[in-house]
Amino acid sequence: MKPLITGGSGILGKELRKYFPESLCPSRNDLDITNSTLVSDYFSKNDFDMIIHTAAMTSIRQCESEKNLAWKTNVGGTKNLIKATSEFKPNCKFIYISTACVFDGHQGMYKESSIPYPENFYALTKLIGEQFAKNLKNHIIIRTNFVGKQKWMHPKAFTDRFGTYLFAENVASAIKEIFDANIKGTIHIVGDKKLSMYDLAKITTPSIKPMAIDEYQGPPLTMDMSLDTERWKKYTLK
Repeated sequence: MKPLITGGSGILGKELRKYFPESLCPSRNDLDITNSTLVSDYFSKNDFDMIIHTAAMTSIRQCESEKNLAWKTNVGGTKNLIKATSEFKPNCKFIYISTACVFDGHQGMYKESSIPYPENFYALTKLIGEQFAKNLKNHIIIRTNFVGKQKWMHPKAFTDRFGTYLFAENVASAIKEIFDANIKGTIHIVGDKKLSMYDLAKITTPSIKPMAIDEYQGPPLTMDMSLDTERWKKYTLK
């Protein structure tokens, strides 16, 4: 199996490369997904039999302040990849990495059949990307919520924002299992416990300080990002 991984230098992309060692992981200079001509050219000249699309603009703040760029990257880039797949690689499996943030976060424990309702522009762009992915007969949409297994990037973490979090290495392993199982459609990759961001952060950064959402100033956040699954198994965060 020789997949094309977009965003191969990102947190999840790096972990996926361990499970797909023969993968193509072009830099942005080699594959600018926002340029449809360059995407088509890359697809026509390179040999691969699966696409794992992880590349995205993921900062909620940046997506709100630079909406044109967020749309160009998350929606336009995905659309370009879908178009090139249809034209040059119609039999390829296309794995689209989405997010738990497509849900409004008012309830939590969302299943694959739950109705999405984005709370911010980032989540909206990812949900629209899902719709494009569904145009391919051989698609998998992965909704999940992960972080790198590294020191927490902020001095504080929310005690009242929740998720069924996993580390990127857990998600990469699960994607390989899902691919091997040869299933299609939308699948949630979830942890078996619902945690606050603060509890998650303490795993890698014991000195992390707590904070409440009331202290936050910025775009709307998905407060409860916890996912459930009716199509796949759950994983232990480790």
